Amino acid sequence: MGATPFHRSILEVWLPKPFDKPTDMRYDGTHDPQEHLMAFEARMNLEGVGDEVRCRAFPVTLVGPAIWWFNSLPQGSAAGFSDISCAFLAQFTTRIAKAKHPINLLGVTQKTGEMTRKYLDHFNDECLEIEGLTDSVASLCLTNGLLNEDFRKHLTTKPVWKMQEIQTVAREYINDEEVSQVVAANKRKPPYTQPRQHDNGERQREHARDGGPSKAPRLFPRVGKFTNYTPSPSPS
Repeated sequence: MGATPFHRSILEVWLPKPFDKPTDMRYDGTHDPQEHLMAFEARMNLEGVGDEVRCRAFPVTLVGPAIWWFNSLPQGSAAGFSDISCAFLAQFTTRIAKAKHPINLLGVTQKTGEMTRKYLDHFNDECLEIEGLTDSVASLCLTNGLLNEDFRKHLTTKPVWKMQEIQTVAREYINDEEVSQVVAANKRKPPYTQPRQHDNGERQREHARDGGPSKAPRLFPRVGKFTNYTPSPSPS
């Protein structure tokens, strides 16, 4: 066996069967290592495996520069998963996303013409990136950014809302807004009119305006069945 960062105690542990190797998880050193580490830990918790198996499985998720870094670690330096995770975060620390402050939420406002549903989705996404965000700050920033006047007035009836309560109340205003949008769109549609049926006289007049003959075409005279005959000789 070649050089490996794993301590002998880790190498002596066999992977359980069945074990779903996290081959679908990939880290190449270009994004947040904390996010990758949290996802890996959640996967291992789901598998219910111990520290040694986590160590053995982690390199499977590394590709590109990340796996080259791992293989360059001193031989036997990783005696537990904490050794690997600390070295991993230290190596890719510049890729750790900068934490957002609650004050950032004041910049999340509903744009003119933007549906309330879309605004709330954007606001909720921003909340997920802020650690330690309280309901009081979140509800204050949400109310500040709202353009839906009816919804905004409703939120001012209480000093503090829980975000779960706001989501429940929002459904009613979102539904009313979307129904109103559909009704307004239907009113803007032009009424359906039956195409006019042109009679022969009108077709002829249109044809005349386009430069064609204004009179109806002449019909050939009807020819009888026996038009050619030889006269009989007159009696002497």
